[in-house]
Amino acid sequence: MAPRPGEMTDEHKAALAEGRAQGSAVRAYLEALENHKPKRGRKRTPATIRARLATIDSTLEQSDPVSRLQMIQERMDLAAELEAAERPVDLSALEDRFVAVAKAYSERKGISYAAWKEFGVPTPLLKRAGITRGS
Repeated sequence: MAPRPGEMTDEHKAALAEGRAQGSAVRAYLEALENHKPKRGRKRTPATIRARLATIDSTLEQSDPVSRLQMIQERMDLAAELEAAERPVDLSALEDRFVAVAKAYSERKGISYAAWKEFGVPTPLLKRAGITRGS
């Protein structure tokens, strides 16, 4: 039975669902990659963050109101940074999902090897995904 005008076929619905799944896997990996890329400058360690928190705590009460406000915000920012630094980051599951769909996604969206590289996707991961310089 042919679909009525304006009605999607099962194949079309399946293709849309596959595209959404691919996009979701690629987006999740790229967001994680971007959130965990190294920052410029000297890297702060949990020990240096704790030392700065201790300094803030010891000087907070003697500070003028504006400095105290700034230190309160810095303390909040450092606490969040410390929590993130102490939480292990395992990108392997996201990488595996990315590898499974990246080649088809690249072909469907016209994304080149060079674009993936410029974004920061590591060469070994692109190779695992089957995305090469010529693709």
